[in-house]
Amino acid sequence: MQSVLWGIAVLACPVGMGLMMWLMMRGQRKDHGDAKEQQVAQLRAEVEQLKAERAKGLR
Repeated sequence: MQSVLWGIAVLACPVGMGLMMWLMMRGQRKDHGDAKEQQVAQLRAEVEQLKAERAKGLR
């Protein structure tokens, strides 16, 4: 019985660390996704602006 408790105690630290790392990485991905969406929207607006400038130059 005592060896089982020691085994649980020894595994508690690495398992807890792994869980914390996983949760932190999961949170960063969500933040990164928002930044990507903003960047895509900004690039699309820039493309539309360049298209408008190009259309004015062809007239």
